[in-house]
Amino acid sequence: MNSQEDLRQSVATKLRERKEKVQQSTAFVGLDGFVDEIIHVVDKRIDVARFERIPTIQGFSDRIGEAAGRSTNLELVTQRIKLGGNGPIMANALAKAGIQVTYLGALGYPDPNPVFQPLVEKATKVFSIADPGHTDAYEFQDGKLLMGKLTPLNEMRWKNIVDRMGTETFTQQLNQSSLVAFVNWTMMPYMSEIWEMVQSEILNKQPKPNPKDRRTLFFDLCDPQKRPNEDILEALNLIAGFQPYFSVTLGLNEKEAHEIGEVLGLKVESDSREGLIDLVEQLHNHIKADTLVVHPVKYAVASNGSEIVSINGPFIPNPVITTGAGDHFNAGFCVGRLLDLSHQESLATGVATSGFYVRSGKSPTVLDLADILEHWPE
Repeated sequence: MNSQEDLRQSVATKLRERKEKVQQSTAFVGLDGFVDEIIHVVDKRIDVARFERIPTIQGFSDRIGEAAGRSTNLELVTQRIKLGGNGPIMANALAKAGIQVTYLGALGYPDPNPVFQPLVEKATKVFSIADPGHTDAYEFQDGKLLMGKLTPLNEMRWKNIVDRMGTETFTQQLNQSSLVAFVNWTMMPYMSEIWEMVQSEILNKQPKPNPKDRRTLFFDLCDPQKRPNEDILEALNLIAGFQPYFSVTLGLNEKEAHEIGEVLGLKVESDSREGLIDLVEQLHNHIKADTLVVHPVKYAVASNGSEIVSINGPFIPNPVITTGAGDHFNAGFCVGRLLDLSHQESLATGVATSGFYVRSGKSPTVLDLADILEHWPE
């Protein structure tokens, strides 16, 4: 066996041995919520029931480009409607793994939208204080285009958290959960305000824990390209402000890593794997976080400040779904950390969780993860 196969087999064994520990772990996750509509774009309509879809983003771009100065008609076919948003997808995956999850977010107010019923049923507690956004997810074989409608998320702000959840309840979840995750900063217009208030109104009034006793706080900015550079830098500074109280992890996909690198004025020599690893090292020299994780499609990289590790992902030639794959990676990586796995071992649980999801369309249990690690798709 090669070294990565040895690693996968070792992680599978540890997952089976520690599955009870997962059920003893707790997570407090938020703060967004979306109804996701997964869509294919029709290329050729064969009959009332059958069609050929435009297979690639480039093909879709060409079709749109041909309409410039004229007009065109494109048919969209909804494949499924599902719970969406980085927070709900990550929380749902954590709950499926067996973790006791409390979710705070925009799932519908005063009552959650029925599309979030799977999360409501799996989670230990759900606090929904605003209506969800809506995402039209155009899926292609080489990627996806996410068209978001965000206006309801304007209600997801600190005042409504205080009024509709309560500061005491929020503080209890923040202080007692094994894992805290605040994701989708980009689409949440008041996320920076919330982070600032959490620090000034709660954390800064508490004694700082022993560094070894800090619990994990996971952040995902989620495609910050549309936000001004000064907003991104402010978000990074706020993330650093949590460091005395939590072991902070920042998760990025490959595109986001390059965007943050541009904001910080970093130079990348190539688009190769070696180039990305170099970028991760440069990023971690500028970003105050214990752990930096970057997950391209085919592999993943993690830096803990003293070393950088990498692992290949599984090969899934015909994915059932790709929207939510990154959120499943994040959930899987956090499961690994909650089980006291190393950073490289946690990358293995991350890519296995994502791989299982895109292959099956379902979130895995811990035993599902062990199985896919033992029988790796290559």
